[in-house]
This record gives sequence, structure tokens and C-alpha cells, in this order.
Amino acid sequence: MADEIAKAGAETECLTLADKLRMLLEITRKISRSLDLEEVLAQVMDTLDQLLPYDAAGIYIIRRDPHASEGGTASLVFHAEAVRGYDIEELMELRLRLGQGLIGWVAQTGESVVVPDVRKDARYVNARKETRSEVVAPIISNDSVIGVFDLESDDLNAYTEEDKQLLMLLASQVAIIVEKAMLHEQLVEKKRLEAQLEVARQVQLALLPERDPEVDGFDISAYNFSTEEVSGDYYDFVKPYEDHVGLVIADVSGKGVPASLLMAFLRASLRAAIHTGYAPNVAMAKVNYLLWESIDPHQFVTCFYGMLDATNRTLAFVNAGHNPLLILNPDGPRFIERGGLPLGLFKDTRYYEYYLPIDSGQILVLYTDGATEAQSPEGQEYGRSRLVDAVRRSRDLSARKMIDYIYNDIFDWTGGRGSGDDVTFVVIKAL
Repeated sequence: MADEIAKAGAETECLTLADKLRMLLEITRKISRSLDLEEVLAQVMDTLDQLLPYDAAGIYIIRRDPHASEGGTASLVFHAEAVRGYDIEELMELRLRLGQGLIGWVAQTGESVVVPDVRKDARYVNARKETRSEVVAPIISNDSVIGVFDLESDDLNAYTEEDKQLLMLLASQVAIIVEKAMLHEQLVEKKRLEAQLEVARQVQLALLPERDPEVDGFDISAYNFSTEEVSGDYYDFVKPYEDHVGLVIADVSGKGVPASLLMAFLRASLRAAIHTGYAPNVAMAKVNYLLWESIDPHQFVTCFYGMLDATNRTLAFVNAGHNPLLILNPDGPRFIERGGLPLGLFKDTRYYEYYLPIDSGQILVLYTDGATEAQSPEGQEYGRSRLVDAVRRSRDLSARKMIDYIYNDIFDWTGGRGSGDDVTFVVIKAL
């Protein structure tokens, strides 16, 4: 290989500056035709040795390290986008940060460098034992270093200041193409994510009930106000019998597609348990086990499930880490603080069932924490007391209009910004 490089080097020395500039222009012309970053950089590497012979070469783009904490240069590493003359598996294991090695130094300072003998340069990281000399130039876009161009030779003193200037000129052209290709990649990725979110949004809409349940002696309504295209909140109505209706409200950890998938799993599991005829505490325990067995360890669900018996006017319920049920009696409000752990955290969590007799004139309000945690412009939370006040002021409205009234009150409290989280309500009025 060294003999081939020496021969190519001799041929290159015969080229005039005008010849080299024409070759540089031809390389630029070729790579400007593509928006595929991998293809662009491969074309550069395949034609570069005609202009600047090398034994090994690499174009490294600065990326954020997915294994590092956010922020600062410590979270940035070089990714080998195009290389020649290296053992690619070894190179992929090499993780250089800004300031580390010759390419790290160039990336940090934005200065090009020619090194006649790498063994005498303290900055050199021995990633290839045959390398003796090296020339490195930064790839700069909008005054920021986005990558590094590196050429290595097995011979001492293989590169000159003129070679460095040529590499800098090529790097400036590559920067424009790379920036354009990366913007194209981001646009393609954005469209892909938007398509995924649209699918997830359609899934979520299909999961939510199409209409409120009709139950003799009760006015029941629910609504979800989402802050994102795909909400983490969920509610459901299930009627196993004509005079019974299951009431579900839940807050799924996360947002977007993962939340949508978890929501679908929760709905299917809980509906199956309800239609099987399990008591609320048994149904919740079975769903908890299924979630624990199936979902990511960092995911969980807060959930309130109650079975309303319209004939006997009772509510049997279980609360798995969700916000406490608000009951507005004619003589005042109270929150039912009873409950257990969220779903999916532990394998054998036990849940307890509670019974609540319901009298005419009572109003039951289920909600997610996006309601009570909504903040004013000054950073003060809406809180439970304001929720109670809003329920009191709207108690003569229908269940559906009560929800709109409460949400508008929250919206006003936030100064028109809305809650920073999804807001969902289920309102049950005993007639």
C-alpha cells in the first residue's frame, strides 16, 4: 500500500495548482448532486486520493453521545461517517471527545494541522500503528465545527502546507454539502416521526369512547384536553350489564407513541378483566401483573377504576396511585384519599376495594394531575381548592358543561397558556 501511495504521491507532485483546483472543483461538483450523507462522504473518500494520496483517511462528524448526560462538550463525540484504511470494527469502538487526540484538538480549536511525525506529537492517539504523518482540517459550518477531515500516511513528512490548504478548501466545500445533507436527514426524520405520531393519534382516538354513557338516574360525561398530538391521559366507560357502568381514568407515563401503545395495552387488559366479571380489586391486580410483566421498567400507570351500580346507587372502586376522587355533597366537598401503588411497578401489588353509597345531588369528579398542577404565570399551582371552587360554581350545569367550565377556569388561571400537561375529567352527577 505504501508503494502505491508513493507512486500516487509522485504523480500528484506533477500536478500544477491549477490542476489540483480543477480536481477539487470536480469533487465538489460530484458530491453536490446527492442529499444522502453516507453517499456524499463515500464519494469524497473515493476521489480524494487522486488529489491528496493517503494510506488511511476519515471524515468524522460531531454527534451527541447517547450514553452521556445532556449538556456541555463532554456529551459530544466523533462518529466515523466515512473511513478508508482502518479496521472498521476497531474504529467504531474508538470514542474520541472534543480535545482528545489530533482530531479532537482540531475540532476544539478549529485550526488545521500538519504533523510530520505523529510519534513526536503528544496529542496523537495511536488508533493505527502504521501511521507516521497526518494532516487534519476542521469542517466548519456557520462558524461552528461540525466535523473533522483526517488524512494519514505510513511515511514521515508526507504532507505539506500546500496539502493542508487544499484539504481546508475541500473541507469548506464538504461542510456546505454535509450541512445540506444533515438538514435533509432531519427533515426526513421529522416527517417519519410526524407519520408515527399521526398513527398513534388515530389509535388513541379509537381507544377513547365515542359517546358518554346513558345511565338512569345519572348524568355522566368525560373529556380529554391534550397538550400534545398524543396524550398520556386515558378514560373509558365499560357496561358489563345494563345497570352497571365501569368508570376508568388513567395517566400513562410518557408521551407520544410509547404512551399510545401502553394505553392500548391497558385498555385491552382492563376491559378483558371487567367483562370476565372480576371484582375491581381483582381486576386491578391482574392488570398490574400483566403490565409489570410486559412494559419497560421505567413505565407505569396511575389508574382509578370504579364500577357504578345504578340500581343500588353504589360505587365500588380501586385507586392505583391516581388523584383522589372529589365528591361534592350538598353540605360540602371531600377527597377520598384511599388507594394503592400505580400499575406496573411491582409484581404482586395488592389492591383494596372500597364502596361508596351515592345520594341524589352528589357530584363525583375524577381528574388527572394536569388539572391541579396547572400553573399561573407566577408559578402558582391551580390546586385542589380552586378545583373545588370551580365545581361548586358549575354544579347546576350538565356534566359535559361542567367539564368545559372547569377547564376554562384552569385556562384562565394559566394566563391563557393552558396546562403544561394533559387534562382529563370524568364527571358523575347523581340526579
